[in-house]
Amino acid sequence: MRKFELIAPCHFGLESVLKREITDLGYDVSEVLDGRVTFIGDDEAIARANIGLRTAERVLIKVGSFTATTYEELFEGTKALDWESYIPVDGRFNVVKAASIKSKLFSPSDIQSIMKKAMVERLKAVYNISWFEESGDDYPVRVTLMKDEVTVGLDTTGVSLHKRGYRKLVSKAPIAENLAAALLDLTPWNKDRILVDPFCGSGTFPIEAAMKAANMAPGMNREFTAMDWQGIVAPQIWKDAFDEARDLVDLNIETDIQGYDLDREMVEAARANAKLAGVEKLIHFQQRDVKDLSHAKKYGFIITNPPYGERLEEKAALPKLYATLGDRFKNLEDWSMYIITAYDGVEAAINRKADKNRKIYNGMMKTYFYSFMGKKPGKK
Repeated sequence: MRKFELIAPCHFGLESVLKREITDLGYDVSEVLDGRVTFIGDDEAIARANIGLRTAERVLIKVGSFTATTYEELFEGTKALDWESYIPVDGRFNVVKAASIKSKLFSPSDIQSIMKKAMVERLKAVYNISWFEESGDDYPVRVTLMKDEVTVGLDTTGVSLHKRGYRKLVSKAPIAENLAAALLDLTPWNKDRILVDPFCGSGTFPIEAAMKAANMAPGMNREFTAMDWQGIVAPQIWKDAFDEARDLVDLNIETDIQGYDLDREMVEAARANAKLAGVEKLIHFQQRDVKDLSHAKKYGFIITNPPYGERLEEKAALPKLYATLGDRFKNLEDWSMYIITAYDGVEAAINRKADKNRKIYNGMMKTYFYSFMGKKPGKK
């Protein structure tokens, strides 16, 4: 089987979570950098990673890397890459995304244009043609310049992996599905423990938790760009990977996963999203104010994405809101609480210093993931 160097981008600060996921899939990680993990895999790995990775943004085939401090070097470096091994004579190809960090070349549009020209020159010579109709399948290219080192990847995914396909209705400030999955992995929660999200919005935390509990692969109900490619991943390999994912699902499990929200419409949206995800039987959604949060059992988890207060009138209400959450948390015996928020008054409002505090970028917004840890249950 053909071997590839594969790149999986992720949220900054969550590389260790993705690395563990890739290792658990059975692949060797070759490099971990800010916002991406590189690993070695074959054509089967492309299918299994796209279907199975919960915390990645996408899966790229690394076409190559080189140093470029001038546009001439960028052109020649791109032209030297082995594009004909991936793109057929009728393939549609564009540099759909260019990112430059601490590099002399910084204009995304110029980088994209010059690389496209270099690819055309290379493929014209290889295929001995003067014009590309580009009437075939899409072969999107993504490039990152980091300190003048150019890394070029062919995007096998297409629509980002955080788009599981279940979230048709969203709340005002939704958390991305892959970010929610990664944050769950940063906690000790498992399917045998209670989980409550008192600000569930469109239900992302409870749904991702239920999918994890049922061993449901996040990409098993969607399509990927590389499914149309000839000569890279055969249709049978995709079929086998989807079959493997479906065979591993176990919905005959007992869970205590709950999602609450004050907004009735959001509760209904969360139920609809859970049904689309196929996990509605594993989650209890209810319209409930955070002041009414309670649970009779010990050792549960609050994992939540409360309001950040981006508007001034909302910000004024945050101290009372977080103080109420803190009061309810204190009344839950031996529970743990994990909060992602951009609000910087969390510890003061809750009147407790977090046991851990990790900086996470939610899109372009800097947020913090606060961990308030309770007692561990005794061994059975």
